[in-house]
Amino acid sequence: MTFALPRRTALLGTAATLAAPPVLAQEGPIRIGEINSYSSQPAFLTPYRNAWMLMQDEVNAAGGINGRRIETVFRDDAGRPEDAVRHAGELINNERVHLLAGGFLSNVGLALADFANQSRRLFVASEPLTDALVWARGNRYTFRLRCSTYMQAAMLVEEAAKLPPMRWATVAPNYEYGQSAVRWFKELLTRAKPGTTFVAEQFPALGRIDAGATVQAVASANPQAIFNVTFAQDLTNFVRQGSTRGLFERRTVVSMLTGEPEYLDPLGDEAPEGWIVTGYPAADLNNPGHARFREAYRRRFSELPKLGSIVAADTVTAIAAMLRKANSTETDPMRDAMSGLKFSGAFGEAETEFRAIDHQATMGAYVGKTALRNGRGVMVDWRYADGRNYLPTDEVVRSLRPQG
Repeated sequence: MTFALPRRTALLGTAATLAAPPVLAQEGPIRIGEINSYSSQPAFLTPYRNAWMLMQDEVNAAGGINGRRIETVFRDDAGRPEDAVRHAGELINNERVHLLAGGFLSNVGLALADFANQSRRLFVASEPLTDALVWARGNRYTFRLRCSTYMQAAMLVEEAAKLPPMRWATVAPNYEYGQSAVRWFKELLTRAKPGTTFVAEQFPALGRIDAGATVQAVASANPQAIFNVTFAQDLTNFVRQGSTRGLFERRTVVSMLTGEPEYLDPLGDEAPEGWIVTGYPAADLNNPGHARFREAYRRRFSELPKLGSIVAADTVTAIAAMLRKANSTETDPMRDAMSGLKFSGAFGEAETEFRAIDHQATMGAYVGKTALRNGRGVMVDWRYADGRNYLPTDEVVRSLRPQG
């Protein structure tokens, strides 16, 4: 089996002039067009692609989908929405893929979702966290796996509301994901703990944080606690400057994504202790389902899986389950099969369901605290937060999502 290497090609036609769905012989391969920010977010997406290939090989070794192999054509959007849309058109028109998948950054995910809606093609969004993907800009053809900014904010608010601090500051990247995370954390915490105030907001540019200036601005507001949403190199810079300047001393820090190995491991012995985080305790999660996945991943790649590995594994597993259920590669049967689809994921926890009402999966996250162990950051005192317990009511969802 071969995997197409990422390449840059021009969009052939617009959504309105896309070629008709391919008619393939029943024994032909089922082709998935996967678009992601491989070159701009390698910490997450290298282990993501590793796990994608691992799970695809497992599906094919077990007979594929009713005897048909699945294969994936990968494209790199470099973190740019316009490149993602161009690749999507090329994948459908030239590569004749049956569905689209992937997405990392929220703005890229939204662009792909809009494309899917206009072209009437199925898009299984693996990672983009913005709530708009399934609510304000949700559509019939887009389904999202990863637990959203709302869900992770609700998980963290559950812990933050138990703590004494009333004066908070926020730090988040200045694009859809960061803005959405801050919005929901503020709304949910003030609802859970009346009297809470937010005394400072910092929105540095994604990937270009001026950590010294950000730390100084937060410190000058003298908050009792900080909600952080930075990740990757921005997180590393923020932690280093904040530690050097004493920002985190005697202050509570609640931080989205920081417990994910992709972002915790690079901090080494500089990892903060006692932060309340969402993440993934890869080495210590020992239920049978996860242990099987972890060992298969470690045998093939000689390292522990990361959160990106989990997301890719579950995306492939969900697509395979959908294809078996649909018994078709036509868009409408695939879309209908995704609605309400249930499958068991690589966390080995509660079954995940793609909800019919908003196409949001109930995949959860782990909530715990950061600590240092043998000179590296780890999650301790963690628990699994089932995503279905951190979503708004159906009535609220209907008010947020366009009908039709």
